[in-house]
Amino acid sequence: MKLEDLGEDRLLARILPRLQNGNLVVAGAGDDCAIVRPPSVGNLLVLKTDCVVASVHFQPKANPVDVGWKAMMRPLSDFAATSAIPRFALVTLIVSKKTSSNWVEQVYRGLHRAAAQFDVSIVGGEMSGTRGPAAISVSVVGEVEKDRWMSRRGGRAGDDLFVTGCLGGASKGKHLRLVPRIAESRWLTKNFSIHAMIDLSDGLGADLPRLAAASNLGFQIDKNRLPRARGVTIDHAISDGEDYELLFAISPRTRDRLQKSWRQKFPRLPLTGIGSLHQQSAINASPARTNQQLKGGYVHFQ
Repeated sequence: MKLEDLGEDRLLARILPRLQNGNLVVAGAGDDCAIVRPPSVGNLLVLKTDCVVASVHFQPKANPVDVGWKAMMRPLSDFAATSAIPRFALVTLIVSKKTSSNWVEQVYRGLHRAAAQFDVSIVGGEMSGTRGPAAISVSVVGEVEKDRWMSRRGGRAGDDLFVTGCLGGASKGKHLRLVPRIAESRWLTKNFSIHAMIDLSDGLGADLPRLAAASNLGFQIDKNRLPRARGVTIDHAISDGEDYELLFAISPRTRDRLQKSWRQKFPRLPLTGIGSLHQQSAINASPARTNQQLKGGYVHFQ
């Protein structure tokens, strides 16, 4: 059945009963506004919105459950970069009236599965018709302790750079199965002093320069040490994008303890030191030491 035959109210009647709310939700989806209890007293409020667009973030023929999964997990990956705990989500769906109602229901199945994995309640949103490509926007609200929030700013000269997991392989469908590194991020900020952190959504080639620039620093990496997915070249590991791994800066004094503790806590997830941050002047004085002009990575509107 097409959406033009079903209508918004009947579509919502199919979807809303499947959305489960946590105990912080007073009134969820189905009313004019969601009403929720505030996060823990003393914590900082964290807000993030992100979207996926057909033919940009997913192919129109992709499994709609995977599309919904990715739409929810993208903003949650930013929560990982901030070491924050997600609580509530608002979903805006923009599709053609010719869209199959089953496609929409499957998208929401993926949204719900992804949200449930991190105890996130989908508490509302919006639906709209369009003559253009399908788009799904997800806004997430959560919290983080005042002494544990992370930023891409804060890196220090001499910091080691580490990356979780493996890079590259988005073209093989990896980007539709992403799992944000929230648990890993929370563990890191509980046990170590992380100076700066970012999630690799646009690729190392775009996001590493952003992290370094936010701290007014340069960087040096060893490309041969980059952890790569099976069959991925070094150039693709740098430029493919949509890895959703964590890149962070930490004092070299904690390197050995970090690597030993990580192997014990996350034995199946690699953690790789790929380089370091440096003063800009030091890099400029020795051009052979810098990979400042990394090629690749995804940049919108270019």
